[in-house]
Amino acid sequence: MATEALIERILAAGDGPSSSAIDALHELLDDATIEDSAMPKSVAEAARLVGLSTHTLRYYEQEGLVRPARNASGYREYSAFDLRRLVFLTRMRLSGMTMTDLKRYIMLVEQGPSTIPERRRIMLDQRNRIMRQIRELGLALETTEYKIRVYDGHPEG
Repeated sequence: MATEALIERILAAGDGPSSSAIDALHELLDDATIEDSAMPKSVAEAARLVGLSTHTLRYYEQEGLVRPARNASGYREYSAFDLRRLVFLTRMRLSGMTMTDLKRYIMLVEQGPSTIPERRRIMLDQRNRIMRQIRELGLALETTEYKIRVYDGHPEG
C-alpha cells in the first residue's frame, strides 16, 4: 500500500489504535514495503500528511533526523522513506523519547546492522518508559473518574 494511504489510515484511527491502524503502522515501519514510484512531497505536503508543522520538519532536518533531497530549485522533497521516518519520529516524540535519544537512535540506524543490539536496548528502555506512562495515565484517569462520580452525587453537581 502507498505510504500516503498508510499514514492517513493511522491518523484516522479515532479513539484508539485499531488493528487496521496497527497493521498500517507495521507496514510503514517495514522498509521493504516502500514504493519507489511514489512522487516526493514538498515540505508543506509532508507536514500536512504527517501532522507536523513545516518548522518541525526543518528542525528535524537540522538535527540530522531526516535528510530530504533537494530538487533543481533547491526545495526539499520528502520521499516515501523520509515520510516513514517522520511517522516513526512522531510516534517516538509523542511517547516522550528525548531528542538526544532519537538522534542517537537515528545515528545508529545509519551505521547499519551492527548497531541492532544497541538500537534494541534503546527501544526496550523506551518501552519501559511508555509502560510507566500508561500506568500513570491510568491512575490519572481513575482519579478523574472518581471526582466525576463524587460531583454526580453533589447536590449542586
